Amino acid sequence: MDIATILGLIISFVLVVFGITFNQDLLTFEFGKLGNFIDIPSALITFGGSFMAVFAASKSAKHFIVNLKSFSLALKVLPSNEAETITTIIELSNVARKEGLLALEETANNIEDAFLKKGILLIVDGTDPELVRSILETELISIETRHKKTISFWEDLGTMGPAWGMIGTLIGLVNMLKQMDDPDSIGPSMAVALITTLYGSLLANWICAPIASKLKANNDTEIMTKEVMVEGLLSIQAGENPRVIEEKLKSFLSPSMRNEMVGENEGGEVNG
Repeated sequence: MDIATILGLIISFVLVVFGITFNQDLLTFEFGKLGNFIDIPSALITFGGSFMAVFAASKSAKHFIVNLKSFSLALKVLPSNEAETITTIIELSNVARKEGLLALEETANNIEDAFLKKGILLIVDGTDPELVRSILETELISIETRHKKTISFWEDLGTMGPAWGMIGTLIGLVNMLKQMDDPDSIGPSMAVALITTLYGSLLANWICAPIASKLKANNDTEIMTKEVMVEGLLSIQAGENPRVIEEKLKSFLSPSMRNEMVGENEGGEVNG
């Protein structure tokens, strides 16, 4: 699980509760105030309206549910990164250099990443390098397209939150103005007007924006990792020296990641 995302969501909510309940004069917490911020009609208007508007725009009910489940993806740590991928590619290049490309077929059986395994089998089968690149890049485009659709779901939901909050605000204001002669109705109507705006802002900025941003970051990391795989596999197929392949693939890394990778390699050599 991604601790940063989980802590960010939890602590941001705690800070909101702190702001609601903390009495600065008495330096105490008044948790009874939380009841002032719970309003069923406001929740139905804001959350119900937002989710149903996105549901109406979805391709199907199945796609809507799948996109909702993508929330859990933002809470997971990606199983691999660029540095680990480069290390794997170098190991594969050493095998290919010593034993030939056909030896990679046995090695592929121990690789869990489906994309990398597919690329290895393509070059083992003697597929033309340009065709290998075309096949893998086409799959990359398809993966990124699927990711962007999921990200746009959360962006659309984040847009709907404040919009439906404003609708709730207008409903509350209209009810209040229509019943100005009844003082008892002014308070509840104003509560709906204000709390729907709060709910809409929370939905957009507490949930949707962070989830969309995290999914974007995960997408960028995954796509770059797979681009490293493509370049590495094509270099192996071309028979390039493992050292040359390593230096080529390191160009994908930031300077800090390169230094970290060098440090790990040096540490491994010392321990050996």
